[in-house]
Amino acid sequence: MAGDKAAVDGLIGEGVDPHLYKPTRSDVVALNGADVVFYNGLMLEGKMADVLVRAARGGRSVYAVTEAILDQGDYVLTDESEHYDPHVWMDVKGWIRATHVITKSLGEFDPTNKEIYLLNGAQYVKELKRLNEYALKAIGSIPEGQRVLVTAHDAFNYLGRAYGLEVRGIQGLSTESEAGVKDIEALVSFLVEHSIPAVFVETSVADKNVRALVEGAEARGHDLVIGGTLFSDAMGTAGSYEGTYVGMIDHNITTIVRALGGEAPEGGMNGLLSGIDSH
Repeated sequence: MAGDKAAVDGLIGEGVDPHLYKPTRSDVVALNGADVVFYNGLMLEGKMADVLVRAARGGRSVYAVTEAILDQGDYVLTDESEHYDPHVWMDVKGWIRATHVITKSLGEFDPTNKEIYLLNGAQYVKELKRLNEYALKAIGSIPEGQRVLVTAHDAFNYLGRAYGLEVRGIQGLSTESEAGVKDIEALVSFLVEHSIPAVFVETSVADKNVRALVEGAEARGHDLVIGGTLFSDAMGTAGSYEGTYVGMIDHNITTIVRALGGEAPEGGMNGLLSGIDSH
């Protein structure tokens, strides 16, 4: 949205788990030197909370892009312990709401260029709406009995709610939680009983638990494969298509659909997916 009116730097890079990320000295320097700071919120960046509070107290303009979403009824999901699920970007409609927060905040900070931010935001929302339609159509092509997404941790509940997938994660909302043997055994039984063809690993989470599912299913005579690698808490390589929000979601949707028996072009919505190694 900022276009050429700002230099944009991200602190947490590709393949990094934000649940566990600890800010470095250079991160603190970058935050203290920034004019505007955006972060997800809903406790995604738990270990950075103190640094963000200090930046705000030091006069920085600090915004949680999910703040307005939290005020909008029952949109934000919680787990059985009433912890917020921070992964709102997995529903494109949720990220459209966040886009409006960013556009408004930039205009408040830099009113001289407010109209530019509004125009850029409107153009971006148009692209996001096209992405949302692609997700609905592609996931709708998966055979109904196979619309089950199993991953390493519960990062995909918003995606499941928005696009009609049953979602099961081995771990909880945060990767700090641990999965027990009984959790894995129960999930193996579910996969075998429902003849689910594929499970998925994540770029920012160790794959040992997912591979345990594959081995457990094989021991029970069910051919279960790893259907691909999904971006959960981090995007792809900076400068690549998958390193953008649109590319990240396009990759996830396309990978899920093709592995679960649906119809989606190999190159995704825009024909730009690089086909990263799924194993």
